[in-house]
Amino acid sequence: MTSAASPAPLWQPDPDRIAAARITRFQSWAAERYGAPVQGGYAALHRWSVDELETFWRAVADWFDVRFSAPYERVLADPAMPGAQWFPGATLNYAEHALRTAEDPARTHDAALLHVDETHETTPISWSELRRQVGALAAELRALGVRPGDRVSGYLPNIPQAVTALLATAAVGAVWTSCAPDFGARSVLDRFQQVEPVILFTVDGYRYGGKEHDRTETVAELRSELPTLRAVIHIPLLGTEAPAGALDWSAVTSGDTEPVFEQVPFDHPLWVLYSSGTTGLPKAIVQSQGGILLEHFKQLGLHCDLGPEDRFFWYTSTGWMMWNFLVSGLLTGTTVVLYDGSPGYPDTGAQWRIAERTEATLFGTSAAYVMACRKAEVHPGRDHDLSRIKCVATTGSPLPPDGFRWLHDEVAEDLWIASVSGGTDVCSCFAGAVPTLPVHIGELQAACLGTDLQSWDPQGKPLIGEVGELVVTNPMPSMPIRFWNDPDGSRYRDSYFEMFPGVWRHGDWITITDRGSVIIHGRSDSTLNRQGVRMGSADIYEAVERLPEIKESLVIGLEEPDGGYWMPLFVHLVDGASLDDGLRARIKQTIREELSPRHVPDDIIEVPGVPHTLTGKRIEVPVKRLLQGTALAKAVNPGSVDNLELLRFYEELARTRKAGPTGD
Repeated sequence: MTSAASPAPLWQPDPDRIAAARITRFQSWAAERYGAPVQGGYAALHRWSVDELETFWRAVADWFDVRFSAPYERVLADPAMPGAQWFPGATLNYAEHALRTAEDPARTHDAALLHVDETHETTPISWSELRRQVGALAAELRALGVRPGDRVSGYLPNIPQAVTALLATAAVGAVWTSCAPDFGARSVLDRFQQVEPVILFTVDGYRYGGKEHDRTETVAELRSELPTLRAVIHIPLLGTEAPAGALDWSAVTSGDTEPVFEQVPFDHPLWVLYSSGTTGLPKAIVQSQGGILLEHFKQLGLHCDLGPEDRFFWYTSTGWMMWNFLVSGLLTGTTVVLYDGSPGYPDTGAQWRIAERTEATLFGTSAAYVMACRKAEVHPGRDHDLSRIKCVATTGSPLPPDGFRWLHDEVAEDLWIASVSGGTDVCSCFAGAVPTLPVHIGELQAACLGTDLQSWDPQGKPLIGEVGELVVTNPMPSMPIRFWNDPDGSRYRDSYFEMFPGVWRHGDWITITDRGSVIIHGRSDSTLNRQGVRMGSADIYEAVERLPEIKESLVIGLEEPDGGYWMPLFVHLVDGASLDDGLRARIKQTIREELSPRHVPDDIIEVPGVPHTLTGKRIEVPVKRLLQGTALAKAVNPGSVDNLELLRFYEELARTRKAGPTGD
């Protein structure tokens, strides 16, 4: 159980910062207009936001001046999950709101986008220029026959053209979907073939790690395997001519047409995102124009405290939901920083150099990058002027306690550290950043507004201070309106509502503390359950990867046919390290002392590498299946893995285990 005595926070916002935060101003305004609590700070505001869900979301729409071209009949016509009906009768357009700052004469020449590549030179795109390009491209899309509901796809890196293409697609009322160009043809087709796009935006290649990567053959394969395409639009990132039958980017964006924003129903699809697809075809997750608009206004404008004076950086690719989230920074009038390249080129500290060059105020990255910087002894605060950064946010995996300490010590002592957790499924956060709350080491600050986040035991009983399933008991506007190609909704229901009907179960282990903060322990569908004690893999990774010899690790728990339980720890060592008896003993001692004797693995096995999804998450479930004897072809979708060859090691290990124990 969580102790009653609260540990001292790592960081506490001062009174001036609390007073200046947009969420503070929102609370005062909502108290006056909508009956929100005046006293009690964030905890009271959050309680009101879930108890008075309709009133809260009406207040959000009002506060951010959402332009409904047709009025809504009520906020939430049907709260049932899945299938909640938000703002019926309302019409609006996401892109219109994203470009609204361009209408302000004082801002029209300010940078809407700052593009940075591996040279670390910055290229600004003004609000007026972005709006002009979107208007021109939307007109061309309409001329090509693109209509509301049609799918438009992008095989693009994180470049300004990708943002223009998304916004033009939304302006037309079509449905955007994208993959990064480091995805191979099979991975892209597994996604795009499901949604049958009519337009494909594509580059000829991309630059990463100081090298050029030609993609012309992959693009040719995509074109031949996507028979629904009416047009291909070529962006010459590497300087090549448009291939036969393709249109050139400059030709379709050269016009000067005022943008026309199709007014669509609130629940009209905005984009399709994809699950990692490690164990089957990726789920094609459909989110709505209105749902994303409101959720991102809340998340970026209140939780991230973003506004016109900010510069918003997040290291991401177009194949990850964080790219969509990043683009939504435009909603708040914020300058969005687009970095296209390797996170660690020419050295591990590269992202901090970009933060300095772009004067980023919110710096978003992965927990893995923070820990890599710590291991490489990078000193961002010493070597760079990071005085503009007010928040460092991390996601992708839980930020270990050592990551919090390192950011505090090496970036700035007066640093708001926001570890956040959500999912592609909602394209947002369930818990994370709150600018008015203290930061405690290893914890997410709180559940987000409008999100009734709870930790449940297997019987559906809420837990405080104990590990349970992450559930959300009320609908969020950005929850999927459906999956593509799921006509009866069965795949959608099975994904989130099978364990607790009518309640969203996300598949993470969490602890909610008595302070209302949240600790993430890893995925519950690859749970370690030894002697009746459930453990999160993230806790083991955090302990083990402190050791300088360990580059990365992977832990799996296997129920054995004889009733036994085998828990191996796989370690990928740094160059020059050796898994000798001394290192094995130190690994076990570290786990025993920092976690518990029950967390100590049965075997420690050196591996050539840890496999990941294409968005960088460790693959646990497919490895477990391989170790249980499932054939590689059935255990994993090959197009979802960054290095399929690494999985052959685990497949071979399963074969050799049948002959006898592995042993240390």
